[in-house]
Amino acid sequence: MGKLTKLKIDAWTDAAFSASAGSYTLQLNPETYKHTHTSSYEKEKATDTAGVSTKFVIMDPQTLSFEFYLDATGVVPGVTNLADDIARFKQLVYNYDGDIHSPHYLTVSWADVAFRCRLTSLDIEYTLFKPSGSPLRAKLSVSFEEYLSPDEIAKRSKKSSPDLSHVRVVGAGDTLPLMCFRIYGDSGHYPWVAQHNGLDHFRRLEVGSRLMFPPLGRA
Repeated sequence: MGKLTKLKIDAWTDAAFSASAGSYTLQLNPETYKHTHTSSYEKEKATDTAGVSTKFVIMDPQTLSFEFYLDATGVVPGVTNLADDIARFKQLVYNYDGDIHSPHYLTVSWADVAFRCRLTSLDIEYTLFKPSGSPLRAKLSVSFEEYLSPDEIAKRSKKSSPDLSHVRVVGAGDTLPLMCFRIYGDSGHYPWVAQHNGLDHFRRLEVGSRLMFPPLGRA
């Protein structure tokens, strides 16, 4: 049997995840976790119809959520003082860091999971107590929201819609009407694109040359 892998949370003080602020390894792994993917749509305005169309707005950040226990009864090694351990956990994942003017950036790692994120919620439920009232066991419920840099967002998007500018390299067999059809879904925009690129003879495209395809409606 292989060595048990514990879920680990690493904290970072920069969005490049290069400057470590410490780490926290769970005493007990969660029994389950939830990895949520959602997208946002808006309804097109319509009246007196049998239905309504929706328009894509954005892919929402993915979320990761789970529950785990901390136990200071001595039955499970690793935690001797519950209050101190919870304070250490909060310092790493929740508390405000004045040097970066926000809580830390985080990486949640467990087996095949490697999730770059920020903590969005932390609930602590105390479930067992000493006769004095001091807690001995707690259940922590945490939720994390995916963090993406602007470069990562651009790579995921790979936008090619006709309301964006595009630069294309002319290949063998390419014609301007064909390239317009690929970009705009309509080959009829070729005179306008030829004018935009200063082409006198749009039927003779030079292989390897670069052409600009501007957003529709812009010269």
